[in-house]
Amino acid sequence: MELAEIISPQRVFEDVPGGSKKKVLETAAGLIAQQYPELDPNELFDSLISREKLGSTGLGKGIAIPHCRAQHCNNVIGAFIKLESGVDFDSIDHEPVDMLFVLLVPQDAHEEHLNVLAKIAAMFNDETRRNTLRNAHSSDSIYDALVTPV
Repeated sequence: MELAEIISPQRVFEDVPGGSKKKVLETAAGLIAQQYPELDPNELFDSLISREKLGSTGLGKGIAIPHCRAQHCNNVIGAFIKLESGVDFDSIDHEPVDMLFVLLVPQDAHEEHLNVLAKIAAMFNDETRRNTLRNAHSSDSIYDALVTPV
């Protein structure tokens, strides 16, 4: 599965207020639910928070990939959020997170879930890609940086 299949320019958000991990996840759930009325923002938020309680999705280097299985989600949904300023995400390097790729998957998409997570993590492991995303200042340029093959 290619990232272009799970994200669109309409699900790229920049200059999103941070504050705290909890507030960022609540905002993310709301932004996604606006585009998918079948998804309840409160359920999404609860699922994202429950997943975070198992261990932080903060990868380090300012990146987090919050993810969860979502009720009423029929296909994999991705959203990219670039924060106004970094927030503490309990990342392994203790650095604040300023970019998030939020991933929602159907309840039964086990292998697909892991494959997409691995692809996203590998993309963010590339320093050039991280810098390109941080320096991009429009939804379209961020989207292009996300979906362009390395």
